[in-house]
Amino acid sequence: MNARTRRAAWVAMVAAPALALTACGGGGEAEGDGGGGGDVELTFATSYNEDQPQHTCGATVIKEQIESADVGISVEIYPSSQLGGDAERIAAVASGDIDMDIQGASALGSVYEPVSVLDAAYAFDDADHLAAFAASDAGQQLFTDFADETGVNTLGVWSAGARHFTANKPILAPADLEGQRIRFPGSPQFLLNAQALGASATEVAYEELYLALQQGTVDGQENPITNIASQNLQEVQSDISLTEHQLNTNLVLIGEIWNEFDADQQQVVTDAVAMAVDEVTACVDEEDAATIEEWESGDEWNVHSDVDVDAFREQAVSWFEENLDDEALSVFESIRAAAS
Repeated sequence: MNARTRRAAWVAMVAAPALALTACGGGGEAEGDGGGGGDVELTFATSYNEDQPQHTCGATVIKEQIESADVGISVEIYPSSQLGGDAERIAAVASGDIDMDIQGASALGSVYEPVSVLDAAYAFDDADHLAAFAASDAGQQLFTDFADETGVNTLGVWSAGARHFTANKPILAPADLEGQRIRFPGSPQFLLNAQALGASATEVAYEELYLALQQGTVDGQENPITNIASQNLQEVQSDISLTEHQLNTNLVLIGEIWNEFDADQQQVVTDAVAMAVDEVTACVDEEDAATIEEWESGDEWNVHSDVDVDAFREQAVSWFEENLDDEALSVFESIRAAAS
């Protein structure tokens, strides 16, 4: 079974709890005008810009696939946080004011803390490991518990790329972080990641990152390749170390409108998300590889691929196993158990 087939299989399994809940609730095929099956426009809101893979290869693909199926559903995408920040949007999905959303796991920890563990440092080895966990009993249970807590269903999960460190020196092992003020996002899971990796975290808004590096407020930062490139950080940093210390994990979410769809409409939406999972994964892999190759052949970055990833992973995994509690620890252990 190739990677594309595996991902298609686990997307179907991720959506299975939502399908089962609908079946138990009597939300099968609609009759007359009182149920699903009629014309409806989905409000699809995200925080991602129109040039990011979550939009170009994710939300846009979902829209195109749903509308081309001609099952009475159209999709209007609102990118770039037009309908609010992460906290506002997940509340609006839960209330039914927004129909669909794409959110990072760490942001969703504000409404159901265990799901943020999907963004833990070195929780996943790669995108296939994420796929294996999502298809596992533990993964499906996590998404079911999230739905029970929030009223929001998870239709799919993808990796939007790995995060790496930049600084004005190589960061090849945990000891290289000593004495370095590293910018991390302010969410609880990211700050836990800093502790697990041995970094001294400084919170700086993403919009202020370039200036903070330029002025020396922080010594380094960590982000996916696409963000590092879009922020032109090579102008204020000299070294990028390919630590791959965290996958950016995104969940594709849908609110109560799901229960108004008939079986055909639900299948179309599920299939559209499955295709988007494949497309985002491929887009990110291709774009990251092309960007790194360009950097390696140029003189803007000192690119370091000789990172002691095993040392970083061993330290982070050990820290989480000692410091996470209850449900969060159970999720983390289940993720690591799913590694091939």
